[in-house]
This record gives sequence, structure tokens and C-alpha cells, in this order.
Amino acid sequence: MDPSTRPAATAADPIRVMIVDDSAVIRGLVTRSLEGDPSIRVVASVGDGKMAINALQRQPVDVIVLDIEMPVMDGLTAIPELLAVDPSVKIIMSSTLTARGAEVSLKAMQLGAADYVPKPTSTREISGGDEFKRALTEKVRVLGSVARAGGGRRASTPLAPRTPAATAAPRAPTPTGDRIVRLRAMPTPTARPDVIAIGSSTGGPQALFQVVAQLRGLAQPILITQHMPATFTTILAEHIQRQCEVICAEGKDGEPVVGGRVYIAPGDNHMLVVNRGAGPQISLTKDPPENFCRPAVDPMLRSIVANYGRKVLAVVLTGMGQDGMRGCGVVAEAGGLVVAQDEASSVVWGMPGAVATAGHANAVLPVGEIGSHVRQLASRVA
Repeated sequence: MDPSTRPAATAADPIRVMIVDDSAVIRGLVTRSLEGDPSIRVVASVGDGKMAINALQRQPVDVIVLDIEMPVMDGLTAIPELLAVDPSVKIIMSSTLTARGAEVSLKAMQLGAADYVPKPTSTREISGGDEFKRALTEKVRVLGSVARAGGGRRASTPLAPRTPAATAAPRAPTPTGDRIVRLRAMPTPTARPDVIAIGSSTGGPQALFQVVAQLRGLAQPILITQHMPATFTTILAEHIQRQCEVICAEGKDGEPVVGGRVYIAPGDNHMLVVNRGAGPQISLTKDPPENFCRPAVDPMLRSIVANYGRKVLAVVLTGMGQDGMRGCGVVAEAGGLVVAQDEASSVVWGMPGAVATAGHANAVLPVGEIGSHVRQLASRVA
């Protein structure tokens, strides 16, 4: 069935989900976990990628929860074929918390998957794991709504850069859906930032690759909080270093913050900046999650402003939720600079949308323009 001929679902209809896993037991447990939410309905449950393609051709689906290792056709092979059948469908990879799982998940997002969920190691964890249910249900609800609205973009779709100056200048409030973007005027004079801080979540890895590649050679340190579990952040740092040709690693507790380096918040740790008398240092904490996240963007931004004042440039990229909004408010109040990704280039316009509609951003730009705009601001004559 041609997706364009399918009857459109209304906002009141449940989000339609397909579960793809070679284990019937896992499919059943995941189905029961999701259907505990009345806004979600599992419309298909199949055992491999080929069956998933056939099912998608027969019936409309908003979200696919896709296993990686399956017979006949694995998850990575299936992604481009599923998106060829229906480019609007959102794919959530189900992957184990291993180095291989992290590598494959990043590859899946390059191929067009929107997000991933850490796969529990036992059926007991699925049937009784509140955290797994909460994370998967939230991702399905949010991505399903994006698929319904026709918003967001495929994570693998690059955007052609345009001239940043044409979109970065403050302008009148701009409606976007039912929200209004109010840009904050650029401070005058604008201080050259001493540090760059980036926050991201759903769709973030691909956005980070685009942005950080354009920041190669800058004098400032770059601190990144991406919502990811441990092991995944280790692999993300390795990929950024290799693909963007920058010095990048997970932050280590007590190490100095050095210009020209990229620091990734390790999974399950908030990454902060502190000054214990020898200059800014990384501090890792197990403080409670904020916005249901650890690492979280807000505590990172608060700590950076406490040490760098107004000489902070914060960037918030694609992601669900509102993490980063309050932190960007602290940056703005101190006189720092804030850039948010726009809705059209975001996989989910939750985090950057919250920043933009709260009035904290000096610029709201497509992801393809953010790196060059940040570079321009970071290279100003002091």
C-alpha cells in the first residue's frame, strides 16, 4: 500500500507500533509494556526485518521498535528498506548495553533510525523494569506524534548550509506550530566566548557530527552532554574524534578543562565544571537525575556559567523533553550566547524548541548552519 494513500490518523487515535524481534517472548513482553498506555496500540509483531517490510507495505505504522540481530534480515539491513516504504515512519533501535550495541546503534542512526532504547538483558527486566517501560513508552509517544504531524526529519538526511547571517539576526516573534519563537537580542558588545557547551538527545549523535566537524581548530574547550548510557558515550566520543578530527574523549573527574579539546559527559554521570584553585576542572557526580536524565544538560550549563560568567556559548540540539531550557536561561541571564536548532532540521524539537520559545536563544538555525555560526562567534576578536 502506498503510504500517501493511507487514511490519515487523527490526534485522538492511538500511536500505531510495530515490534520486530526474533523472540516471540520478547515481542509479547514489549507489547504488554507499551499497551499499558492507552495512547499506544501495537498493530504488528513480526520476527525479522523482511517480515517487517512486508507488514509495513500492508498497513500504516507510526513507530517501529526494531531489534538488531535477527535471522533472514537484520535490523541494520532493514532500516533503509523500511524508510523506502514509508519515509515518515520513526524507527527505534533496541540494542544491548555493550560496545557492539553502541557501535551498531550509531550506525543505525546514520542509516535513518530516530533513536534507540537499551535492551534489557532478561525477560524479567522487561516485564518488571519500570525504567525500561517509561523510556520506551515516552520515546514511542513523542516520535509517534512527530510521525503523525509529518514533522522532524530523517536522522540521516543532511541539510544544505545557508548563510548564517540571514537567519541568525534577531527578528520579530515567529510562529512555529502552536509555539512562538522569540529571539533574544545579541549582546552589545558581544564577548568572545571562552567555552562552548552543547546539549542534545534524540537525533543528537548525527547533529553532533555535523556541528563539531565545523568547530575543528577552535581555541575554546567544548563540553557536550548527550543523553546516552555508559558505554554508548565512550563509543560516541571515539566516533566524534574519528569523524570530526578533533581531540575528543569522555570527561574524567579532576582533569583540567583545556582549550581545543572536546569533552563528552560519561553515561550515568552529570559532567560539571568546578574551580578548586588550579583553574577549571571536570567534576563528575552521581547527583539525582534532572529532567529524568543523568547526564543532564541543565547542571552542566549552571556550573559552566558559575565559572565562566558571560563568556559562555551554549548550543541546544535536537532532543525530546526540556533539558537545557533552564540552563540556557542561566546563560542568557549572565549575558552569554545561546543557539538552538530549528524545528525543520530536528528529529524532535523538544529541547531546542523549549529554549527557543522561552526566549533564551539569540539564534535558531538549521543544524547545517550551526557549526559555522558558532565558529564565527567563537573566532571574534576579543
